[in-house]
Amino acid sequence: MSAVVRLPATHALAVRNFRRYLLGQLVSNIGTWMQRAAQDLLVLHTTGNSGSAVGIVTALQFLPQTLLGLTGGVLADRYPKRRTLLLTQTAMAAQSLLLGLLTVTGAVNLPSLYALAFALGTATAVDGPARNAYIGELVSHERTASAVSLNAAQFNVARAIGPALAGLTVAAFGTGPVFLLNTVSYLAVLYGLSTIRTDTPDAPVSARPGPTRAREALRHIATTPELLLPISLIAFVGTFGLNFQVTVSLVAITVFHTGAAAFGCLSAAYALGGLLGAVYWARHGKPPTARRLTSTTIGFGALEVAQGLMPTYGSFLVLLFVTGCAAVTVTTTANALIQLHADPPLRGRVLSVYFLVLLGGTPIGAPLVGLVSDALGARSTLVLGGVVSLVTALTLSLSFARRTRRRIRTSDQGVAACAVRESLTLTTCRNFLGEGPG
Repeated sequence: MSAVVRLPATHALAVRNFRRYLLGQLVSNIGTWMQRAAQDLLVLHTTGNSGSAVGIVTALQFLPQTLLGLTGGVLADRYPKRRTLLLTQTAMAAQSLLLGLLTVTGAVNLPSLYALAFALGTATAVDGPARNAYIGELVSHERTASAVSLNAAQFNVARAIGPALAGLTVAAFGTGPVFLLNTVSYLAVLYGLSTIRTDTPDAPVSARPGPTRAREALRHIATTPELLLPISLIAFVGTFGLNFQVTVSLVAITVFHTGAAAFGCLSAAYALGGLLGAVYWARHGKPPTARRLTSTTIGFGALEVAQGLMPTYGSFLVLLFVTGCAAVTVTTTANALIQLHADPPLRGRVLSVYFLVLLGGTPIGAPLVGLVSDALGARSTLVLGGVVSLVTALTLSLSFARRTRRRIRTSDQGVAACAVRESLTLTTCRNFLGEGPG
């Protein structure tokens, strides 16, 4: 019996191409989070502190991922992913440059903010599936889990650093320079992508129509429990349980009556918790499983319910750090499961479905969170999200266990039937040859 070899948590960094990709993503994501924070401040300044305008900008930025998510996955699988990423990242850099120039010159207004948010979301709808599927091409199968966790870690590092840098830059120079700095940050990822060289030839372009290729991915998901479980789970958790950008701000302002600095501390605590979750996941060293995904989701749901019951700002801050850790553990495990179990020719389309349910739920969940907060109070939004996550994880866990047992029974019956057929065939041949049973 061979021993199980446990590779170091950061062994994906041994791959030169992945190191270049990861560093470029880190620099670019810091700029992206800077822009996201500055954009909200700019919308509030432009509209006289209109919360609904901020909500509309957020919805417009995520709406294309709901409408075009499957199309983005089809494009990711149809065309070379590196070339696709070079185009989408260039388009996103152009968006931030235009936003920066409009802001610096004083020409920015609410309609232009709406249009640019939608344009960024459209580019992201294609960029997201290609970017995540590209990881599977940069590293070998046994390094995939490490690569996914390291990618989650850099994302959360950027989420912790970006808003803080944005606050300092806005205080010193205004919002316009933040968008221009984000434009410059795209040079890092564009340089990294342009210097990546792989031995794998570009996949041939499929001549089949887009709907046919999309149906292939949906059929693959429906017939593969290891894909159906994480996507179904994230559909509910992403819509109801992962709206912390909205829920935390509501609790901070309406329950604890904090200012901008205290709210910034809450955002940083959640991001740092997410970073810890990604690092822990990488160091854990065990491959992702359906049971591990459902158990961590149950833990996350319980933490979110407790989050809504915290009596003081300090206790809320501490538990938010832990909840952020659990949230990233859930999403990273789900992402890794999909990376490992999706057929390579379909990986981009399968990941597009995953990000469709993860990010596409925001335009649905965010308004619902607002309605629940208005009717029952801000704390109830966290309790509701936690309960939905708990119930979904328990239900899908039981369903997956039943399906697995049924699949094992069917397999055992097939093996037994095959053995009987082979025995009968052997007996028939012996009788025909006159050998008899002995």
